[in-house]
Amino acid sequence: MSRTESLEKIRIQLIKRRDALARSLRGDLRLLQEAHQEKTGDVLDAASDTISDELNSQLIQAESRELREIQDAIARWDEGTFGVCQQCEKNIPLTRLRAVPYATDCIGCRRTREQRSATAVPWNRVFDVSPEIEVA
Repeated sequence: MSRTESLEKIRIQLIKRRDALARSLRGDLRLLQEAHQEKTGDVLDAASDTISDELNSQLIQAESRELREIQDAIARWDEGTFGVCQQCEKNIPLTRLRAVPYATDCIGCRRTREQRSATAVPWNRVFDVSPEIEVA
């Protein structure tokens, strides 16, 4: 299968995911609005509703962010720049696009950007024990 055919399949997947996310977001927002119209029973119900609202809000944020990235990827397809790294302008490997279809950069450029970022989390050291902390 050629790169063009593979990119077309990825575009179709992006469109399907975009449509599914849009439906999901409409449903999530509708449920959140309906929940606010109902009166809660007691303090525990109100606390439970607050936690549920917070979780739904975080889910909506994550879905909205993914939807925006997918819409941007589809726009890049229309412009003819989909699958091209925005940093080095080389083709993004198909394996990366299959894993992250809305990727805007190749693995090399992504790693470089993360290394330069002061806020990058050293995931390989997350569970290391600090010398100041004694482990019993």
